[in-house]
Amino acid sequence: MSEKAIKTPLPNAGLGWTAIDQQEIDAVTNLLKTPEKLFRYDEGEKRQCDYLEKELRDKTGAHHALFVASGTAALACCLSAYELGPGDEVIVPAYTYIATAAAVCDVGAVPVIAEIDNSLGLDPADVERKITPYTKAIIVVHMQGVPAKLDAIRAIADKHNLILIEDCCQAIGATYHGDFCGIHSHAFAWSTNYYKVLTSGEGGVFFVRDDDAFQRGLYQSDSGMTMWKTSIESVLKVAAFSRSGARGNEVAAAILRVQLTKLDQILGKTRGLKKLLLSKLNKPLHYSLQYVDDPEGDCGFSVTFIANSQEECKKMNELLVQEGLSLGSVYDAGFPDRHIYANWDSIMNKKGATPLNYPWNDPAYKGNVTYSKDMCPQTLDILSRSLRFTINIKMTEQNMLEVADAINKVDAAM
Repeated sequence: MSEKAIKTPLPNAGLGWTAIDQQEIDAVTNLLKTPEKLFRYDEGEKRQCDYLEKELRDKTGAHHALFVASGTAALACCLSAYELGPGDEVIVPAYTYIATAAAVCDVGAVPVIAEIDNSLGLDPADVERKITPYTKAIIVVHMQGVPAKLDAIRAIADKHNLILIEDCCQAIGATYHGDFCGIHSHAFAWSTNYYKVLTSGEGGVFFVRDDDAFQRGLYQSDSGMTMWKTSIESVLKVAAFSRSGARGNEVAAAILRVQLTKLDQILGKTRGLKKLLLSKLNKPLHYSLQYVDDPEGDCGFSVTFIANSQEECKKMNELLVQEGLSLGSVYDAGFPDRHIYANWDSIMNKKGATPLNYPWNDPAYKGNVTYSKDMCPQTLDILSRSLRFTINIKMTEQNMLEVADAINKVDAAM
């Protein structure tokens, strides 16, 4: 038996959260020394959330940023910001975390599921096919830090006068044509939970460019916001409404402020490692690489190999394990991966919080969306042939050279 290609242990770690060190510990410790400052609002005094939001605006160039409790909450703010709700349809990709569709349901709108293509993001052709008279918005998702086909999807949104929202929850720091993903769409969202590029344990950020839309997003996040004297920089012109309670907290904000200073360092490392890995791959025989619409904007922490067939995917995976590299299939019908629409049971079953099963049975909704586990065959086919390698900042150049050797060796042997 030949010597395994993988000789150096691959660090089994997450993404940005591996960058947590004494700085985050000190930030939280210092905050806890003044427990009277743990509440988000005060009599006009700026707090951790306020400082964080300014730093986020400065970093991204966004007009408005609001730190909230989760990425799901941030997406709901994006939707409420543009008055999306009962009677409306919102197109979402068939490959994303269930939160993308759940946020649509949360505001009372109906998710319409569209196919992905070899970018693992929305297939523009299927987006066009899924538009109905009730379609009001598209949520494009940048899965695993890789920018989707934004130009094509934006052209469709402009053509049909639709709101375009970017789910950047897995793509903090990703750029498109040099600007942060989301910055040129109506609104966008980040997630800062444990598994993301930057982490505060749990959290999310709602970004938007329109002043009135920002105020509606504020109300979505905190029904009682107008009852407190706050330092949020906004002249409240939009009539308040009551919706949710998802405001960000000071401890998470303190952590994220430190994390934000490390974003360039984290992405500089992952992008460099991915470029090295790709440069060492031979011309593929039995697979193709995930299409990346803007390679320079890719976060660089994910490499997806799409085999030519399911049989070749299985064989490739088996041989890679023998080389010491266990990738695993992106799609496994026996595992309830909530990033794959077929496993969104609550959506597939149109199950609401009450027996009336809103939003699908809301009287305002005149459409007739249907779901089935096989409704997006193109998506299931692509994912059934996909193997993913995830890069983290504890990996080394030697790791990338050995991974490339393993891929090349297996591809040549098949």
